[in-house]
Amino acid sequence: MEIEEKQAEVIDHFVKQASAQKGSALGSVVVEATSHPSLFAFSEILAVPTVAELEGTDNSVHLEVLRLFAHGTWSDYKRNSCKLPQLVPDQVLKLKQLTVLTLAETKKVLSYDQLMLELDVTNVRELEDFLINDCMYAGLVRGKLDQLRRYFEVQFAAGRDLRPGQLGSMIQTLSNWLATSDNLLVTIQDKIKWADTMSELDKKHRKELEDRVLEVKKAVSVKTASRPILASKGSMKSTLNLVE
Repeated sequence: MEIEEKQAEVIDHFVKQASAQKGSALGSVVVEATSHPSLFAFSEILAVPTVAELEGTDNSVHLEVLRLFAHGTWSDYKRNSCKLPQLVPDQVLKLKQLTVLTLAETKKVLSYDQLMLELDVTNVRELEDFLINDCMYAGLVRGKLDQLRRYFEVQFAAGRDLRPGQLGSMIQTLSNWLATSDNLLVTIQDKIKWADTMSELDKKHRKELEDRVLEVKKAVSVKTASRPILASKGSMKSTLNLVE
């Protein structure tokens, strides 16, 4: 949540900038936005009318760059680099950071080999420095680096912009989660009712036992109290026999 809160003001700034420009003038806004160290979400800028109007024009390349940073990865850029402008170093860093977020969407354990391939990193030291300094310290991800097993275990990853068509699947996933939660809640409530019933039965059984123990105690007390009287009668009978 921290990363989203930090970039709210930045998003608002670039939305206003994009709204005030048209055509080729939007190129500099796109470069600045995709280079900004605190901006990792671009759907709001994509939704600006002047940006959407770039579609199908001579300046549509700026729109494609923005879409790349909203939904794409470093590998996507390499595959389409001939159609896109060369990225400045800050843009390259940003796109590689976003690539880690995309990988973390589907896997919570990312192998070093996969990360090095996707990020064009040549050695483990460079990879770990990037993950620690440019991803973890930036608040994009949290996790554990395992040098022995050569993997990065993701514990948290910031979300990226939703890709076209992804909203429907996300709604379905949330609906399934809600249904599962409802079923789990019903199960828990049934367990609570069962526990309450067993507790009442236990209390009833305990009360019956306590009542039984009390009855036994009373019976024993009565028998104990009657014994001296019987003994006294026996003594009197013996005394009378002696007198006779």
